[in-house]
Amino acid sequence: MTTTQQQSTPLILTQLSLHQFTIHLDKPLPVGKQRIEQRHGLILSAQACQGEEHYQAHVEISPLCGLDNLNQTITGFSQETLEQVQQQLVAALPELLLQPADALLDYSTQFASVAFGLSLLHAKLHGKLDGHLPSPRSVPLIYRAADEPLTAVSERVSGLDRNIHSVKVKVAQDTLEDEIKLIHQILAIRPDLKLRLDANRGFSLEQAIEFAACVPLTNIEYIEEPCQNPADNQTFYHAVEMPWALDESLNSSDYQFELKAGLSALIIKPMLLGSIEKLQQLIETANEHGVRCILSSSLEASLGIDALSRLAQVLTPDEIPGIDTLTAFQQDLVISSGKASCLQLDDLSLIYSVK
Repeated sequence: MTTTQQQSTPLILTQLSLHQFTIHLDKPLPVGKQRIEQRHGLILSAQACQGEEHYQAHVEISPLCGLDNLNQTITGFSQETLEQVQQQLVAALPELLLQPADALLDYSTQFASVAFGLSLLHAKLHGKLDGHLPSPRSVPLIYRAADEPLTAVSERVSGLDRNIHSVKVKVAQDTLEDEIKLIHQILAIRPDLKLRLDANRGFSLEQAIEFAACVPLTNIEYIEEPCQNPADNQTFYHAVEMPWALDESLNSSDYQFELKAGLSALIIKPMLLGSIEKLQQLIETANEHGVRCILSSSLEASLGIDALSRLAQVLTPDEIPGIDTLTAFQQDLVISSGKASCLQLDDLSLIYSVK
């Protein structure tokens, strides 16, 4: 088929299927101040044809929701549940079957994870991520597990490759004294490191100011969501001049970019925000105002992390994404990251299939 014929012949969806996965974690992962010990989600698969050419793609759709390790509802992240997403996709697949692949972009949904998943499937089927290999670069995630001694964190920092110059550190998890001690201990081991701090709205304004006043500003790239009340972020900046970033605030359905004093970066979690087109518009607007945009994981499995890594090279090529979250996963999903076990579709529960 010639290039002209390919352009005039639509790519038609000929088979769609939905599988469900559950992966256990070796150690609890932080979700704000909560912890999870399992990751649940869906895989949406598609086969499509364009004339005599056939294409196949898989995407992970895993809203960050459900229950934590204390059986409490996870709050502050995905606004939809996995059950709602599954129900919507089961209803959508028969409507999408035998339609042009562009119907994936036209499908109306209020769920961010569905919008992202459908747009990602469209991009994969059209080969838009094919020339972008997974980036070997990521910003290591440093956090202190429950009841873990500081010495254990120190060992992980000491083990960092010398080519790593930036790490993400979870804060607002313990007492202020311990938080400050953690930062100084990290920098005592690696004074060359730049720190991306993530408070997940864990500090009051007073606590945020006290914390920031006790750590070296020259080593801090920014602190994500420093204050329980986001309206206090500018006051925090005027008090200590520590740059801050937005993360959870972007998840609000009515969020609109607004440049504010001290705003340094947007931490973009595609699974929580929506379609690739929406991400592109937000990134363009932020960059026009000199605000960095950094793609970050929502604790996806390896299939989702691979896609985020490739997408980051397209949308934010000058930034290192925050996708260092696979260490705790016991198994990979469809795409191997090097673990001993990698789940394939045949290993998963088939929810629905149409062809």
